[in-house]
Amino acid sequence: MRCEVVAIGTELLLGQIVDTNSSWIGEQLALVGIDSLYQVKVGDNAQRMEDTIRHALDRSDAVICCGGLGPTQDDITREVIAKIMNVQMRRDEDIVLKIRDMFEARGRVMPDNNLRQADIPIGASPIAQMPGTAPGLVCPVGDKVIYAVPGVPFEMREMMEGTILADLQRRSGATAVIRSRVMRTWGHGESALAETLAHRLEELDEAETATLAFQASGIEGIKVRITAKAESDAAVEDILAAEEALIRDLLGDVIFGIDEETMESVVLDQLRSRGMTLAAAEHLTGGILAMRMTALDPDQEIFRGSIVAAHDPENQKLPGEKRAAAAAQAARAQFGTDVGIAALAPGDTEDYPPGTVFIAISMQGTRKSRSVTLPGARGRMRSYAVISLLDYLRKTLASEG
Repeated sequence: MRCEVVAIGTELLLGQIVDTNSSWIGEQLALVGIDSLYQVKVGDNAQRMEDTIRHALDRSDAVICCGGLGPTQDDITREVIAKIMNVQMRRDEDIVLKIRDMFEARGRVMPDNNLRQADIPIGASPIAQMPGTAPGLVCPVGDKVIYAVPGVPFEMREMMEGTILADLQRRSGATAVIRSRVMRTWGHGESALAETLAHRLEELDEAETATLAFQASGIEGIKVRITAKAESDAAVEDILAAEEALIRDLLGDVIFGIDEETMESVVLDQLRSRGMTLAAAEHLTGGILAMRMTALDPDQEIFRGSIVAAHDPENQKLPGEKRAAAAAQAARAQFGTDVGIAALAPGDTEDYPPGTVFIAISMQGTRKSRSVTLPGARGRMRSYAVISLLDYLRKTLASEG
């Protein structure tokens, strides 16, 4: 069964609102085994909306229309769907009561224009979940169906999870489960990863047990997504686990995390499991590292703080890598931590290629540093330096057990 997503709202086309609803809906459809091959956006224009939804119905079995269910004059999704169904509108008094109760519960009087939200196409059924004043709708069109949900994310999600996903599964009669697992990497470009995995990609094309896809994600690295389809949760998890093991053998420690893990969450977990604390010298990164670490360690149990300084006069004459090592040791000493790390840029008089950054680690029995070359203007380079430094620490901790 195929289900298309139509996101409605001129503000989406103008870039005033980022359409996160469609991506979330697409993910949920995949999780219940419903194919979603198209997602489109259309502005608040009746003719263009009608053309878009009709086209979606022509190539899919179901359409989820997201947005345009509010009380204002530009909220016309209900009317457009009624035209596609070739029916008139009717006022649902139960919905009127629900909306009025919502206003009265807040000590307010319901404006008359909210009555429009209770007008639904004849033959359509309101969705039981109604966390806001906009009712969702299930609208049959022959042997196909249009679902209408509000653009407010939490309202849309409640309707999807409470009614629509189950209804789609019932209509499709399918029991297949689709799951994805994302392996997050750092240190290799997309082309290098693709080259390393080229043979495995060919094998998967023939076996059709799973698929691999790459997604460049800036300072979050390159993501390698494994997607598998099977008849049960257990079966699909077995496929994902086996494929992950194969890819780990091929890529090694380039992989730093899975799914929602970030470089900082992985490093914090490593330090926590070893009972170790961390401090940083952010002569280059200006507090970016501290911001990312304290977002996950707000009480600073592991990450104790950083030194943000533009210059280090005492060690200014040292070569770059030695200067970074001294800065890492200074951070460790100042905060009394088990580990100190540092990221520095070359001095004004040093002759290094653009993008050169010195990174260093100081810990009991280990004092090491190296240079890396990072892309982009200074602002972007600083963010890349944070992840490169944390990755350097991640690999060092892993190698020392």
